[in-house]
Amino acid sequence: MTKSQTQNQRRKTKAINIGGVMVGGDAPISVQSMTKTDTRDVSPTVAQITDLAEAGCEIIRCGVPDAQAAEALREIKKRSPIPVIADIHFDYRLALTAIAAGVDGLRINPGNIGGEERVKQVVEAAKGRKVPIRIGVNGGSLPEDFEPDKPLHQRMVDSAMGQVRLLESLDFDLIKISLKAFDVPETLTAYRMISGMVDYPLHLGMTEAGTPRTGIIRSAVGIGALLSEGIGDTIRVSLTAHPREEIVAGYEILKSLDLRQKGPTLVSCPSCSRTEADVVNLAEKIADALLSIDKPVKVAVMGCAVNGPGEAKDADVGIACGKGQGILFRRGEKIRVVAEADFFDALLKEIENF
Repeated sequence: MTKSQTQNQRRKTKAINIGGVMVGGDAPISVQSMTKTDTRDVSPTVAQITDLAEAGCEIIRCGVPDAQAAEALREIKKRSPIPVIADIHFDYRLALTAIAAGVDGLRINPGNIGGEERVKQVVEAAKGRKVPIRIGVNGGSLPEDFEPDKPLHQRMVDSAMGQVRLLESLDFDLIKISLKAFDVPETLTAYRMISGMVDYPLHLGMTEAGTPRTGIIRSAVGIGALLSEGIGDTIRVSLTAHPREEIVAGYEILKSLDLRQKGPTLVSCPSCSRTEADVVNLAEKIADALLSIDKPVKVAVMGCAVNGPGEAKDADVGIACGKGQGILFRRGEKIRVVAEADFFDALLKEIENF
């Protein structure tokens, strides 16, 4: 699927403004994360937000476990380089405090925020400050007595639509929706269903996805499948890891579908019995080095000096490794031969020159 095909097929949604970042409409699919610091501890939280912004995070969400955390958002918002969303569970009063603190958006969970009157108070406060609300449905936190005989995807959609109708009845339409579960097929079905029912932007993700080894795969399958169908306006890859890993994974998913280009792309062969150099170690070292580069350069590390340049001819720069020496190439054209001891330094220099 080409970039133009993907863009043409993208579901048309209402655009909302989250602290200056547009979500939905024709805006690029944004990459989000969530802080893993104690929100009540302002300085470490701001430091992590700044670190994530430098990695490419465009919207950050902070957990709000109590009133102290809600109040801390005031200072966090002042010092944050990117829009801040307050993540609210259980106590609607925390949402009211967060709005007063100046947050750019809210995420509320309809499964535990409380009754209609409490939601109404939150909506009225959000409306006054034009603060968008994400209706964030998690499959694992739906009330047990809510439509117990229906499949999970239907329960998630019904729960979200109940909140949509409530918000709309209050003349509020700055809405974003997420329907996250651990189960990929259930999540896909839920998003596909609701995408045909509303035109609000959708936030994609898999909840409780796991550690990077498995969580990235689960997220790439779920998020990638939906994006390939034109569904989704903003994403978060939820991982049991430092949130920087979430940003890297998010952009890799978007790059793999040619939806956005952010930073380098590494092409590397898997290595096999024909390989006569340590391609695996070289590729890992280059991957680490590329983390500090923000330019959209395509780099190839290949294990065959005969076929490598041809197999990775669309790479901007690359190396094809052979026994004792390798061939540096640019766009498939050979540049020079380098000794095995110089593979890393020579390729890194070519990347920097490019």
